[in-house]
Amino acid sequence: MLENSFTNPSITIAHLPAIVSLEKQSLSEQYAPLNRLINLGCTLIICVLGLAFYFQPFINLPSELLNSLPFVIWASAVLGFLFTWLSHAQDQLKSYALRESDLHYSSGLFFRSVVSQPITRIQHIELKRGPIERKAGLATLQVFSAGGEMHTFQIPGLPLETAQQLRQFILQHKDVVKHG
Repeated sequence: MLENSFTNPSITIAHLPAIVSLEKQSLSEQYAPLNRLINLGCTLIICVLGLAFYFQPFINLPSELLNSLPFVIWASAVLGFLFTWLSHAQDQLKSYALRESDLHYSSGLFFRSVVSQPITRIQHIELKRGPIERKAGLATLQVFSAGGEMHTFQIPGLPLETAQQLRQFILQHKDVVKHG
């Protein structure tokens, strides 16, 4: 007689691991201030360009534009500062967690999100570094899932050494799981 080796026992919700109890790691302490500086710099550039356009003597601007331009400049400044504050608050809440068989990334200020990816389903993983990140010694880790063209998620603001260690661990762990 053939025995059925397939089993599928029920699991109660109480026995599942809680994602909230993950040992989360914060991003680099440099990440939030750097983002804040970039946002404020962009806001300043927009306001300075608006002021230069307003006070330039070369082109006669229509009076409607001259009357509305100060309001546009003020609105740009207020929205820029608001966006900077929201971005900074959101950056403080970003975190990641690495376990033996999965990687998690948490983000969001008003709408919290936790993305979890089993390491065995990671197709490949990339380190991205723009010029500002290189100068600050930071990197963004992009995780690509098997079966998807776009990255599944990215973890920004990691110290370069940490990002390289995470990448190396995931690549080595994938090989161990596949061949083990």
